[in-house]
Amino acid sequence: MSEQRLHKKVRVISRQRQYWYALGRIVVRLFFMIFYSARYFGRDNIPPEGGVLIVANHQSFYDPPLIGGGIFRQVNYLARKGLFKFKPFAKLIDSFDAIPLNNEGIGFEGMKETIKRLKNGEMVLMFPEGERCRDGKIAPFKSGFLTFALRGQASILPVAIEGVFEAWPRFNRLPGPGHIKVKFGELIPFETARAMNAEELHDLVEKKVHELFESLGTEYH
Repeated sequence: MSEQRLHKKVRVISRQRQYWYALGRIVVRLFFMIFYSARYFGRDNIPPEGGVLIVANHQSFYDPPLIGGGIFRQVNYLARKGLFKFKPFAKLIDSFDAIPLNNEGIGFEGMKETIKRLKNGEMVLMFPEGERCRDGKIAPFKSGFLTFALRGQASILPVAIEGVFEAWPRFNRLPGPGHIKVKFGELIPFETARAMNAEELHDLVEKKVHELFESLGTEYH
């Protein structure tokens, strides 16, 4: 298969959706800056094009819009099908091109669509912990994210967030005040990821996210 065919566009995003997403990103960014003094670091590590799997720690319901608000490109989010039951909210997340997931896991259709978008040169956000943390610390990463990066021929962008657990922990129904920080690490190119075995790549990505998280608590205090 030729290089040209490998990177053939398989999905077209309408101008209307692009403008709507851009407006949403501005609103979200302002919200976190005003109410949580959100600060973003390492944004120069975000590649301007190409398929990218964003891998981050998971602290709160805030995490997806918080991370997306700091990225100048359109990000694809994963949403459980249960979230589509409430029609007004379903229309909202559908307008942002969310990828529906089975409640038991990502499911075949969700996996297929995620890989399709990565191959299309888009960005997809994923939380390898599988759920929001319970104590503010990073739980062990599940290895499923490797499949998406490798089969989607995507680079991996490690990201860490800090302060979100204190603002809205999973055992609180409503969010509270706080100070939030996000740091984007150095990109792991697809060529580099492909040359490593699964265990090495898994450990490298997990290590990078841990290092970013620790630096947010010390260097950027």
